Amino acid sequence: MNAVTEAGIHLGKRESIYQPENNDLIFPEIPTFTKVEDERQHRKERLVAACRAFAIEKFDYGFAGHLTIRDPEHPNLYWTNPMAVHFDQVKVSNLLLADHEGNVLEGKHALNRAGFVLHAAVHEKHPDIIAMCHAHTVYGTAFAALGKKLEPISQDAAAFYEDHQVMCEQAGQVAVEERAGYNFAGALNKVKGIIHRNHGLMTVSRHSIEAAAFWFIALERCCKQQMLVESTGIKPNLLPPEVARYSREHVGSEYIGWLHFQPIWGYLKENQPDMFD
Repeated sequence: MNAVTEAGIHLGKRESIYQPENNDLIFPEIPTFTKVEDERQHRKERLVAACRAFAIEKFDYGFAGHLTIRDPEHPNLYWTNPMAVHFDQVKVSNLLLADHEGNVLEGKHALNRAGFVLHAAVHEKHPDIIAMCHAHTVYGTAFAALGKKLEPISQDAAAFYEDHQVMCEQAGQVAVEERAGYNFAGALNKVKGIIHRNHGLMTVSRHSIEAAAFWFIALERCCKQQMLVESTGIKPNLLPPEVARYSREHVGSEYIGWLHFQPIWGYLKENQPDMFD
């Protein structure tokens, strides 16, 4: 596949090692669009798939948890999951379209205030970020209480090496004030993940909701792995910085996050067709 550019993400030689040289083989390709309506439908369907993937991972916790994707035609608006609807029941038909002020422009459900404050601030402060995910998960929330970064204990964890931040401001406080949202948004400069102390995990993508969702799943998994390793009382071997950076460049890109989500998309498309309702 030739180098492809989508949403400012360049896919060049570095990612070519994951792509078959034989063009006759089946391999996922990033779609392109000539009509904004088609791109909007695509983004909405993948947002629903991300919600369904969170249901499979058991990331639900009451009405907590928010996933957002910018509208391709109106970048100051974003699509999100409806409040108090289980991730497993999110469909294209019940998604909400909201603006930065929290006004619901499309949809019948309410918008979660706490989710709005953080997501709206991130989308407004970072025009390059098109998708964001947050949920109150078991291991991510537990790890966030430690107030520290992930260590490069594996190739999986290396995907986040120097690509995530720990934020301590407003730790454990429900973010309902706009100032808190903007303070939080400032911590997301040029990284794809946030560990918010005493709160939990957030991931973003400058490429797709698929990448944001997969990196959230991966960050939760890495938090679990590190806590399991630390529970042994044995100091783990860490990847040297140069090895961790090399691994991050090859397995931690936006493209690889998108690619990792494709098996999830295929499974959901085959087994949960009601998500298109």
